[in-house]
Amino acid sequence: MKRKLAAVTAALGLAVAAWVGRDLYHPYRAFPGSTIVLIEPGTDARSIANLLVGRGVLAQRIPFLVRYWLGRTHNHLKAGEYLFDRPLRPIDVYRKLVQGDVYLYPVVIPEGSDRFDMARILEERLAISPAEFLRMTEQAALIRDLDPQAPSLEGYLFPDTYRFPRRTSAATVVATMLARFRHILQTRFHNEFSPGMEKLHETVTLASLVEKETPDPAERPVVAGVFARRLEKGMPLQCDPTVTYAAELEHRTLGRITTGDLDFNSPFNTYRHAGLPPGPIASPGEISLRAAFHPAEGAELYFVSNNHAGTIFAETLAEHQRNVARYRKGMAALRREAPAKPAAGSKTPTPHRRGQAP
Repeated sequence: MKRKLAAVTAALGLAVAAWVGRDLYHPYRAFPGSTIVLIEPGTDARSIANLLVGRGVLAQRIPFLVRYWLGRTHNHLKAGEYLFDRPLRPIDVYRKLVQGDVYLYPVVIPEGSDRFDMARILEERLAISPAEFLRMTEQAALIRDLDPQAPSLEGYLFPDTYRFPRRTSAATVVATMLARFRHILQTRFHNEFSPGMEKLHETVTLASLVEKETPDPAERPVVAGVFARRLEKGMPLQCDPTVTYAAELEHRTLGRITTGDLDFNSPFNTYRHAGLPPGPIASPGEISLRAAFHPAEGAELYFVSNNHAGTIFAETLAEHQRNVARYRKGMAALRREAPAKPAAGSKTPTPHRRGQAP
């Protein structure tokens, strides 16, 4: 009798093992479609299995739990947010959770974004506190080995497409973006850059101005050349984006720059203070960095918008003044085509005269 019972038990055990083994390596055919499953920290294996069954990721919990129990001494299911976008075998679901293959949210930081732009993007995409992110980006010590003069991390948070998991901290984002900047500098600019180079501060600052001045990559070395020559001659840069940034540091938002804005007393205002601003005003991309490392040669000292996302350059003040007159005429025509009511108490706007005469 005992032998018969043992044989039956063994047969049942083999049948269960065969069933579990078969199910463990077969995807769930009734998978309902793409779904994201959040596993909170501290959730036990049974609850995770129930959750996965309830969301249609698993047909049954037993095969998944058997595999978990067999490896629980050295493998652990990790908390996080997981994307299931196709039918998976229970063994693959188990491996995904053991490896912590969590869903990563894409975060696009456009070239020319400043810290304040980034704070808004990160709040929207990752629910990161803007105040916490801005506080972290004031920790200039994180970049002092490259730039001892850096007043903040502005300019060194490289613009790119990043991927971060749910509940990423501001510190992790900042560290990742700084690491990307260092990688770009060492791999793309190894001929121009050496650790401790004295001119990196000036180069990144110049690159940030170039990035903000023109969207056309072909124009950036020319703009860099204009700024470099003005610096050599002791001419003020009179770069409008520095005025906008100076206002942003004071928590003011500018529309069109006015004559009153140009007189705003900030060390970043290159209309009031000669030379480069104290640091970058945005994060330049690779093309603008390259332009700042290698400004175009020439004689141009002035430039102004052509009202069509392009730039007109000039060597003399007289030529520049003619270009500015054409710019004003074009702006007037655009305003007639799209009239707008001025805000109450608004000041007279100035033309966008980039690199105008002192």
